[in-house]
Amino acid sequence: MKAEAKPAPAGFETLVEFGKPDAGLRRRLYTIIFEADTTAGRRFDIALIVIILLSIAVVLADSVAAVAQRYGPAMSVLEWGFTLLFSAEYIARLACVRRPLRYATSFFGIIDLLSVLPTYFALFMPEAAVFLDIRILRLLRIFRILKLTHYVAEYTMLARALRASARKILVFLSTVLMAVLIFGTIMYVVEGPENGYTSIPMAMYWATVTMTTVGYGDVVPQTAIGKMIASFMMLLGWGILAVPTGIVTAEMTSLRMGRRPPTTRTCPACLSEGHEPEARYCSDCGTALPRYQVD
Repeated sequence: MKAEAKPAPAGFETLVEFGKPDAGLRRRLYTIIFEADTTAGRRFDIALIVIILLSIAVVLADSVAAVAQRYGPAMSVLEWGFTLLFSAEYIARLACVRRPLRYATSFFGIIDLLSVLPTYFALFMPEAAVFLDIRILRLLRIFRILKLTHYVAEYTMLARALRASARKILVFLSTVLMAVLIFGTIMYVVEGPENGYTSIPMAMYWATVTMTTVGYGDVVPQTAIGKMIASFMMLLGWGILAVPTGIVTAEMTSLRMGRRPPTTRTCPACLSEGHEPEARYCSDCGTALPRYQVD
């Protein structure tokens, strides 16, 4: 009797909702683009990472006036080359999944679209004084850097750790905000407008700058009591800065100790991912898995 299908294990990043084709060219294309545990998939990911980094380098170089003035035409050619490559990749992703609309409206689908739209917009929007220069739209190309999270496994682990520790970090931030409000109000009463603490929000700004150990120096306490409070807040801020790091690190350690890193191996029946290399049956629906081959 076939086992009842269960939801995918919590924490696994899957592409189940997009749908893996059953066979043919689309399935082969899906394996190369979305599954990184084959030689072709790894090569594709590495090539995309290199192209993304090069495109970001062009964006950064083009923002330097001297470089843009001297190599403007070459920058335009490179930009169009990257745009066409990313456009082809976006179309290929839509073509090889069963539910292209779901991918197009997903986080990474939107990022993929944002990485190519600005160059096409530049064709139809004239460079007129009424616009704040077409460079504002071109800055959207920086979203290409977010595409890197698609291909580096460590990003996935960090994202899972952040999600797992979200409530703890939220409690921590709420405690910090309460401290900022309390100490900011106290400093407003102690120092007063004559020393730069013109309002409670201004005093809260000072408390935030002090607690984070930034110390701009635009507003400083003048009274002895104010300096004592400021000293206490500096020590307090120095002590609590490591708390979020400790929370996330603990979650990452827990994830590493709790289970092995998942692969992108996909079940042909329920399309769940994350099966271990030696697994013979799907952990969700019980279907026999094809033999796992890295190459």
